[in-house]
Amino acid sequence: MNRRSALKGVVLSAAGIGIAPAIAACKTTKIEENSATVPNKLLGNIKHSACRWCYQGMSLEQLTEEAKEIGLKSIELLNPNEWDTVLSRGLECAISFGSSLGIPKGFNDLKNHEQLYNDYKTLLPLAAEKGIKQVICFSGNRNGISDEQGLENCAKGLDKVAKIAQQYDVKLVMELLNSKVNHPDYQCDHTAWGVALAEKLGNPNFTLLYDIYHMQIMEGDVIATIQKYHKYISHYHTGGVPGRNEINETQELNYKAIIKAIKATGYDGYVAQEFIPTRPSLMESLKEGVLICDI
Repeated sequence: MNRRSALKGVVLSAAGIGIAPAIAACKTTKIEENSATVPNKLLGNIKHSACRWCYQGMSLEQLTEEAKEIGLKSIELLNPNEWDTVLSRGLECAISFGSSLGIPKGFNDLKNHEQLYNDYKTLLPLAAEKGIKQVICFSGNRNGISDEQGLENCAKGLDKVAKIAQQYDVKLVMELLNSKVNHPDYQCDHTAWGVALAEKLGNPNFTLLYDIYHMQIMEGDVIATIQKYHKYISHYHTGGVPGRNEINETQELNYKAIIKAIKATGYDGYVAQEFIPTRPSLMESLKEGVLICDI
């Protein structure tokens, strides 16, 4: 299982102008404010989340309950028909999947704009009604589009969508991904490019998802980059480098130092574990990652 496979489960209609009954059903009830409590064993300085796609070997119901036992406050990267499974059990969805087009087909290609606009026009008000504050988006693959033209195309397509996001007080968050190992040809593969796009849009409801794993592969200098650009970042993902496995001493990053640097910027959002566990006990690995980041 990988992120692309998980995205195939997005249940927005292929036409981008309607929604499946599972999404429509989401409108019937609004889940109240998160009722989960953080166990005493966690310090409470960091809001912890985990990405659903990394735990496909267990049901979402089981993952939610076991995540609560560890002290997580969110399960994220959910499709709309999964929202209530998590929300009704007292956790949040810190960031939701967005368009049905997935990662390779994004805002950098003008041909995708109509579909993307219709997808997000449908999804954003539903997310707002559920109290989901962030929805993910992607630049798309280059496919011969220059970085300069891709930036212009993204800004053109995102302008209308970001205004809808602003109307509903939901952030539209573009993820920084590596194009070297996991997502060949992906355009938003450097922090500076994402920041240039955010500055061009000038909309506070468009931000970046800084994936530490991906950016270590592409550019390194993680802490200095976070210190420089933190005002553009509204979400963080973890992952061990190399391999995208546990974030312990088996890999090259010092996650305690990184999380301390993130916290020092004044960040009060979520830090989400997005690594692929190698242990037979998936929750043992997840708990370890949470405790490493619990500064």
